Amino acid sequence: MSRTAATSKTTDSTRQGEPLSGFAFALGAYLLWGGLPFYMKAVDHMPAWEVVAHRVVWSVPVAGVIILLLGRTADLKAAFRSPRTIALAALTAGLISVNWGIYVWAISVERTLETALGYYINPLVNVVLGAVFLGERFSRLQLAAIALAVIAVGILTVKAGGLPWVSLALAGSFGLYGYLRKTLPIGPTQGFMLEVLLLSIPAVAIIGWMVASGTSHFGQVGGARDIGLLMLAGPVTAVPLILYAFGAEALRYATIGILQYLAPTLIFLTAVFVFGEPFSHWQLIAFIFIWSALVLYTLSLFRR
Repeated sequence: MSRTAATSKTTDSTRQGEPLSGFAFALGAYLLWGGLPFYMKAVDHMPAWEVVAHRVVWSVPVAGVIILLLGRTADLKAAFRSPRTIALAALTAGLISVNWGIYVWAISVERTLETALGYYINPLVNVVLGAVFLGERFSRLQLAAIALAVIAVGILTVKAGGLPWVSLALAGSFGLYGYLRKTLPIGPTQGFMLEVLLLSIPAVAIIGWMVASGTSHFGQVGGARDIGLLMLAGPVTAVPLILYAFGAEALRYATIGILQYLAPTLIFLTAVFVFGEPFSHWQLIAFIFIWSALVLYTLSLFRR
């Protein structure tokens, strides 16, 4: 067999193992997440809870259309008949709403760099959660990666202005969300629909209260631009989550493990070079420790 033929065979095998559609779905999700700070900057004159409420409400029709197209409405009906599923979905919905709220607020007060750090730390938080809740053992590379991350947090706490609680809260809430979400006995799109339906109850209450008090940006305080931005909150929330769900289902864990660094890298570059947020040399040192930790973590994925 010629070298060219062997290479072609290997490529075909790889494509069969990991379809290009799965890669495209995951890549699209991470690119959209990486560009999300631009949207958050556009709505940073609005209260975080109002933005989150509209993210929930306008996600419902987006997810609903997709479920109808996929013909998965029966799964959703079955979920509503299960108290355990509803309780678990309420918990995951609460976690993701906290994550969204912190993220929206952090960007509005020019702490975008901390959000990037949080999503860099997230894979390492997942390793710790696996050890705590599933009894998984750390590999040497994983232990070294976690140690480097702890050093980075220590540097930021002592030298760069205090404990990076925004980063830790984002990483912790999203890590717990991901862990519990895997135990939800329903598909990814149906699960997201269930979560936003549950969250729509307090979301509608918040929007109604703001309308009644005359402080709503949906047609009272704001104009047509604000209305359009708030309606856009649904698609920018739902579309990347659903793309990610389809991509993660088709790709290997190691592939997702590498692609997940794309979003925080784009957020980091946006914070420093577009938003012009301060970036001290101590922060640079801390990020170098985090990036080194992620190199070790990635190597552990491939070894596994």
